[in-house]
Formats: sequence, structure tokens, C-alpha cells
Amino acid sequence: MITVNALSKRFGKVEAVRGVSFTAPDGRITGLLGPNGAGKSTTLRMLATLLRPDAGEAVVDGQSIVASPIEVRRRIGVLSHASGLYPQLTARENILYFAELHGIGRQQARSRVAELAALLEIDEFLDRKTKGFSQGQRLKTALARSLVHSPRNLILDEPTNGLDVMAVRNLRALLTRLREQGHCILFSSHVMQEVALLCDEVVVIAQGRVAAAGTIEALRSQAGEPTLEDAFVKLIGTAEGLN
Repeated sequence: MITVNALSKRFGKVEAVRGVSFTAPDGRITGLLGPNGAGKSTTLRMLATLLRPDAGEAVVDGQSIVASPIEVRRRIGVLSHASGLYPQLTARENILYFAELHGIGRQQARSRVAELAALLEIDEFLDRKTKGFSQGQRLKTALARSLVHSPRNLILDEPTNGLDVMAVRNLRALLTRLREQGHCILFSSHVMQEVALLCDEVVVIAQGRVAAAGTIEALRSQAGEPTLEDAFVKLIGTAEGLN
């Protein structure tokens, strides 16, 4: 479980995140939905302990991102915009390297790679160098790398960017399976269809603040609109009008 309480982050004169609070429970997929520049990625980077908040706190499975960042990293798997794969290493070598960084023994790491290869269907290119991989192949390899230490919490920053229809469908099926296994999944997106199909809970962010949060049905009801898209437009319009 991830609990966020009044997180704030400033870059110079720009307030990227302003007092963001929400909860992402286990066994649920929680989406951060907002326009580009709303503060979604900055929020996720703080949760991943890549940025230190200026104010506020977040707790991952009882561990503080401020006081215990190493413990938090043991409990999360992170997939960012850029896959960050080492191009001269094979997919297998990329995954094994991250297993070693997490202190996983060699035999256990090999076994874990085999499990992930079956789960993500990457056997076909597991022993190819990642240079020249398609976007879908890079995503699957990066996702396997983020799951190698069996984290209970998964943080994804716009994971479907650049993917074709089949790759998006495969990712959607995988995230659904992980949710059924009890994982806490948190991802950011500005793609309405993606959020509507996947998310149990949605946190709408506008101009660095939480404009609304709840199920899709609750957001539609709050906005008095028939679709998530209409509700989203109304909710962020209201939030922007308050600034």
C-alpha cells in the first residue's frame, strides 16, 4: 500500500506538486490522471525516492520515502518513461544485473528470470542484445527488471507511450493479473481510455493539486457528467479556476 500525505515539490519558482494526498491500496490499480505538466511524473519520482519532497510525506508498506528510502526501494518496482536498458547487454543480462543490485543470489536470480520470461512472454528475445529492440520488447524487458525482486508495489509512469495496440493489450492483461495477485499498482496517464479500462481508483491531478479522487463512477457522479472524459474536463476546469 502507498499512502501520500501533502507531498509538495518546487523547482525554482515553479510549484510542480502542491500538497498532493491520496492512497493506493493493495490489490487495486490506481491511476493518476491529468494533463501534461500537471505534476504526475514529479509525484511518482518522489514516491520512487528519485526526488526528495520539499514538504509532506509518503509511506510505502509502512516505510517512509524520506526517512527510509532504501527500505522503500526494496518494496517498489519502477517503470519510467525511458526504459534505461543497457543496449550492449541482452535482455537476460539486464534483468540479472538488477537482480544482483537487489542482492538476489545467482541461482535464485536465474530462476526468477525464467519465471518472468514465461509471465511476460519474452523467451524469444531473452538472449538478444537490447539494442534495436522494438518499443514493446524494451517495455517488457524493463518491466521484468522492475519485477525481479518481487516487489508488492509497482509504479509506472505513462507505461503505454509508444506501444502498439497488441503491446498495450498485453500490458493491460499483465497488470490485471498482478492486481489479482494482490499487488498495489500505481500509474500515471493522460490517456482516458487506458484509465477507464484499467483503474479501480482514479486520482485527478491539475496544476500540481488533487482535483478529485475516487472510482470512475464516483468521479462521473461528482462532476455530473455521463463519461469519464467529460467528468475529467469539468473537474480540471474547476480546479484551474480556483488557482
